[in-house]
Amino acid sequence: MEKITPKVGLAFKKIFGVEEHKDLLISLINATVSPEDQVCDVTLLNPYNAKNFVVDKLSILDIKAVSETGKRFNIEIQITDESDYDKRALYYWAKLYTDQLKASQHYSTLNKAIGIHILNFASIPDSKKYHNVFHITEKESRMPYFSDLELHTIELVKFSNDPKETLDSLLQKVKNGLDIWTAFLTRNDLLNKDNLPGLLASSSLKKALHILETLNFTDEERMAYEDRLKWLRIEAGTIEKLQKKAKEEGIEQDIQEGIQIGQEKGKLEGKIEIARSMVRKGYPIDDIILLTGLSRSHLQDLV
Repeated sequence: MEKITPKVGLAFKKIFGVEEHKDLLISLINATVSPEDQVCDVTLLNPYNAKNFVVDKLSILDIKAVSETGKRFNIEIQITDESDYDKRALYYWAKLYTDQLKASQHYSTLNKAIGIHILNFASIPDSKKYHNVFHITEKESRMPYFSDLELHTIELVKFSNDPKETLDSLLQKVKNGLDIWTAFLTRNDLLNKDNLPGLLASSSLKKALHILETLNFTDEERMAYEDRLKWLRIEAGTIEKLQKKAKEEGIEQDIQEGIQIGQEKGKLEGKIEIARSMVRKGYPIDDIILLTGLSRSHLQDLV
């Protein structure tokens, strides 16, 4: 099997979501959150278990953890753009927050919950930063209101999206701990654990690269990983073909206008505009769903 990529959820969890590698998860969390939310230790609430994987392959690939002070963390890596991912992220946060409260407990016992969403696609078109942090604030003054809610988006493609990138150019972008982990997730193929330059020369990164090199899968895990990787490649190839076809059939301008609408009014509106153009051209519904990421329910009124 070719070199494993940590961007696939199964590999990501086997690196960061097991007890023996808990120090790597702590390092990733601390590289992401603010100084006041730093952790010394965490307890994994859903550690990776190969036996559970056989039974439930889909629900175990996020990582839930609680710190020594009671703060809750949900870390997920998502490699493809799904419709309404922002709502999914908020739902995950709500579950993480509300699951703390047991019968007869008071609301005051609830601790802060932090969602960390590592995305292999651009989700925040209005920001050029690859790491964005969201809170609830007052609309005009930006005064914070509810400090227990915090959502992080880490958009990998904004950090590195050039297959021809060199180690030197990658190194120029590495300024802090989160940059180090993002470099690992995006361009581990450029990194040699025995010769890490500059800020990349960290013991945690060296350990992560070693784990990645020696990661073992059971037959079930290997099949699931390769099926997922194959599906992702098929999806990427299909989207490329659809985009080429769109250009040939004259809806490329419609797609660009849809992207512009998405930037001005919202991501969903832009996708609907692209879908509307594809419907007019007679594209199959499955192709429209694949290219735009919209659900069938979103397309019902367009067909």
